[in-house]
Amino acid sequence: MAQTETASLFAETGLIERVFHLAENQTTISRELLGGLTTFMAMAYVVVVNPRILGEAGMPVEGVLFATCLSAAIATLVMGIWANYPIALAPGMSLNAYFTYSIVLGRGVPWQTALGVVFLSGLLFLVLTLTNIREHIVNDIPDCLKHGTAAGIGFFIAFIGMRNAKIIVANPATFVGIGKIADPQVLLAAFGLILIAILMSRRVVGAILIGIVAIALAGIPLHLATWPSHLFSLPHPGGTFLKLDFRSAAKLGLGELIFVFFFVDLFDNVGTLVGVCEQGGFLRDGKFPRASRALLADAFGTMVGALTGTSTVTSYIESAAGVASGARTGLGNVLIAGLFLAAMFCAPVVAAIPTYATAPALILVGALMCGSLAKIRWDDFSDAFPAFLTMVATPLTFSIATGLSLGLLSFTFLKVGAGRRREISLLIWVLTILFVLRYAFLGRE
Repeated sequence: MAQTETASLFAETGLIERVFHLAENQTTISRELLGGLTTFMAMAYVVVVNPRILGEAGMPVEGVLFATCLSAAIATLVMGIWANYPIALAPGMSLNAYFTYSIVLGRGVPWQTALGVVFLSGLLFLVLTLTNIREHIVNDIPDCLKHGTAAGIGFFIAFIGMRNAKIIVANPATFVGIGKIADPQVLLAAFGLILIAILMSRRVVGAILIGIVAIALAGIPLHLATWPSHLFSLPHPGGTFLKLDFRSAAKLGLGELIFVFFFVDLFDNVGTLVGVCEQGGFLRDGKFPRASRALLADAFGTMVGALTGTSTVTSYIESAAGVASGARTGLGNVLIAGLFLAAMFCAPVVAAIPTYATAPALILVGALMCGSLAKIRWDDFSDAFPAFLTMVATPLTFSIATGLSLGLLSFTFLKVGAGRRREISLLIWVLTILFVLRYAFLGRE
């Protein structure tokens, strides 16, 4: 009996090895699952926040919750099994805000029509991915911009972490300022930041996850967090399932909206993929292996999301938390996908994870991602300045896409001015023209 169980275990392990190549990536099953769990806990807030934001557009919250979890699970599974990267996906926070506040509330477009726009943009992602155009965009981005993007995302998520922890707050005079140090949430977040930093310094496996759990539990006796009132709740997809309006979305007047969804997600996703892969050491000679496979994940996720009732799906920068915990393959994504599916039924448990508990993890992962700054050729100003501009603009504009676009524009202008046009590829020229047109159009709004 024992021999049969042992043989079965080896067979299962062999299948996992063939699919995810753990030995080749110098990792283990336990490390991958730990990384997946860490990533999920760092981004679990999307299960609560996304339905709230889209609910303001008049969408049924229960339906959006179902769509959020299902689209995230499918896209994350495609990324893990097909592309073998430890990068999770879910409806993007910036894109759901654009969906609600700019399109539905700002322009008066019905949310059903807006979902149709999202689906068409996802279809465009799919076509460009299958024709390898998106892969060329990823691989043709100059190394200095890749390094600058990784550092920019590091500053970006650290800023988000500090904001979530209330360490940084809005200030009418200086835009931002320090929060109230006496606030118990700030103190707990600061304690968690120090705890996780110490554990990471001691190279404790699972330091980030240990810190998140410890801070969340510490908040319960302080009445800053509560045990969930109940463990399970049934999903209710009917309010948004297949409610998208293709006919209205296909009208010429909405072509601009489809382009905006496509444009923002393309460069947010590219920036996130490059940044996380840079941090995890997945890039090879500045290229992104299996890029087309990775890019198919957000295309499928976006189309499924639109069909079930949510905005555009994209890669999540919180995946860097799992990479920092040791994830190197897509095995952890299988766990993340399963947890998203379980979250359909366990929304109260997911909602019980307080924001201040995950904030320190984001800050420390941001610090790790800034290591890419050492790879920038600071002695070559035509490389250094575009990297710097990308790095600075990403957190200050609160947009990965904007940071990358400004960096790319400066790269082209500096190379031309320095008489080094040969370093500009045809694709970079095309993107430069598109970016110039984008900012020219925005300038007239």
